[in-house]
Amino acid sequence: MVEIVIGVLIGIVVGGIVAFFVATNKNSARVLDAERKVQMANEEAARITAEAQSAAETARKSAMLEAKEEILKQRQENEAEEKRRKGELERMENRIMQREESLDKRNEVLDKREGQLSSMQSSLDKRRNEVDKLYASQEAELERISALTKEDAHKEILDRVREETVRDEAQILRESEQRVRAQADKTAREIVSTAIQRCAADQAGEITVTSVHIPSDDLKGRIIGREGRNIRTFEQVTGVTLVIDDTPETVILSSFSPVRRETARVTLENLIADGRIHPARIEEMYKKAEKLVNERIQEAGEQASFDAGIHDLHPELIKTLGSLRYRTSFGQNVLQHSVQVSALCGTMASELGLDCAPAKRAGLLHDLGKAIDHEVEGPHAIIGADLARRYGERPAIVHAIEAHHADVEPDTVLDVLVQAADAISAARPGARRESAEAYIKRLEKLEQISNAHDGVERTYAMQAGRELHVMVEPSKISDAQATVLAHDIANQIEDEMEYPGQVRVVVIRESRAIGIAK
Repeated sequence: MVEIVIGVLIGIVVGGIVAFFVATNKNSARVLDAERKVQMANEEAARITAEAQSAAETARKSAMLEAKEEILKQRQENEAEEKRRKGELERMENRIMQREESLDKRNEVLDKREGQLSSMQSSLDKRRNEVDKLYASQEAELERISALTKEDAHKEILDRVREETVRDEAQILRESEQRVRAQADKTAREIVSTAIQRCAADQAGEITVTSVHIPSDDLKGRIIGREGRNIRTFEQVTGVTLVIDDTPETVILSSFSPVRRETARVTLENLIADGRIHPARIEEMYKKAEKLVNERIQEAGEQASFDAGIHDLHPELIKTLGSLRYRTSFGQNVLQHSVQVSALCGTMASELGLDCAPAKRAGLLHDLGKAIDHEVEGPHAIIGADLARRYGERPAIVHAIEAHHADVEPDTVLDVLVQAADAISAARPGARRESAEAYIKRLEKLEQISNAHDGVERTYAMQAGRELHVMVEPSKISDAQATVLAHDIANQIEDEMEYPGQVRVVVIRESRAIGIAK
């Protein structure tokens, strides 16, 4: 619009100038020239006006198009924000509903216990009323038939009533304790079963590879090298013993450090794939393999902490945790086992109404010492606790790590949760494997320990060594002695053997009377 106005003003000015020129000049030639100039000025003014109108129309259309695009973009952003907020509201509603269900369950348990206590109180009140009535009748009877004074009779009756009351009270307390213990056992079984059902982890873990396949036996000579220089260089650089024997197309890597063994395996496989095997190439390939394994360790530690929902671990703890990827225990991958224990601890803590975060953290870090137990002397629980303490973990987490194998006495709920979750993860069918030879030796050792006790007739190792049935001679072992015998055998197994999970000792005592009719 501004351009149109400018064009009109220019036309008016030009026309006025031309008109003044015509008016002030009398000469006809100059008049004709002026008329021609006026005509040209009018045409120029019309052209400028048309261009200005066209430019203004173009600017108006461009502005409208930009405004529409901005409105569409704003609408899309508003829709995305609304969708995100709806998702957050739905998640919050689900969490609130779960929390309400948990509170309802606890309220039901509390109501049941309150009802039991109320019934116990009413029973006690009833018993007291009966005692009071009995006391009154006895007092009257004694005053009537006895020559005792009132004070003496009062003392005698009180002593008698006190004895009966103490006996009844002990019986009521014993029954109450049994009911509470049964309820506690039932609740504990429900919590453990719920945790197991909600934690659907793989039953079988990975096994660390200690042998390397080679395309042909001809490569064994190249791996050894002239006068053994290649194999010496390989062992010096990697710190791993390379065993080359008559096994076809296979070489063995031997080392106490699983990370070193994995680095050596990657180095050897890369050398075989490359085809150039000499000392300089071995050192070059080892550096690349070491960098690759360290990256895998870091990724594994970060992924494990992410899966457990823990995001503030010390970088050194993450690295140590990641090295458990190459550590196994009875064939069970320790890193997968740690993540599973973390999930089980969190689930059981939630069922008990406790904070899940410390439970998950302690479960994830409980086997931290297994990453360096080949370098540091001592039980892996103590080693892991010292490592966690060094990198700033809270005392409760450190104590739970330290106590998960009873190296120190557990004294908190968190300690017991980690112990239970560790046992559940290790005892699941297929979670841990062992060689056939070690398996047979373990069963034989179990039966040997049991048969060494007096009065034991036969012993059977059941359920893959997780249950021991002990048959005793009834003439030598009484029922009370059977209980003591089961306890002694269990303690001896704990002291003398190492095994996954737990072993249940069942002592069976039976008497048989046999008659023969002829």
